[in-house]
Amino acid sequence: MPAFTVSPSAVGPNCLKAAVIYLLLGLALGMYMGASESFVLRPVHTHLNLLGWATLALAGLVYSVFPQTARSRLAAIHFWLHNVSMPVMMAALAAMLLGRNEAAPVLVAAQFPLVAGIVAFAANVFLHVGKTH
Repeated sequence: MPAFTVSPSAVGPNCLKAAVIYLLLGLALGMYMGASESFVLRPVHTHLNLLGWATLALAGLVYSVFPQTARSRLAAIHFWLHNVSMPVMMAALAAMLLGRNEAAPVLVAAQFPLVAGIVAFAANVFLHVGKTH
C-alpha cells in the first residue's frame, strides 16, 4: 500500500484507538484543571472530548459497522487529516489560551484540514452507507 493509507480492515479500529487516546488526554486535562482550579484550558478539554473522543469513536464505529465506508479512499483521507491536524490545533489553541497570540495563524491553519477530514467522513457516509457494494 502507498504511504499514508489505512487498510480498510484497520480504519475502524485505528479510529477507535485514536479516540481512546484523545479520551485519556481529555480526562488528564480535566483532572489537572480540577486539581489546579484553573479552567483556562477548558476549550482544549472540550475539543479533545468532542472532536477527539466522541467524533473519532463514532467514526470508528461507522467504519466497523458499514465496511463499505472503510473501503473508500475517503476513510483514509478522513483518518489522516483528522489525526494530523487535531494535535496541532490543540497545541495552538492551548498556546493562545495561555497568552501566546502568535499561535493564532497555526490554529487557523490547522482548522482547515480538520474540517476537510470531517467533510470527507460526511461525504463517505452519504455516498456509501445503505449501499451493499
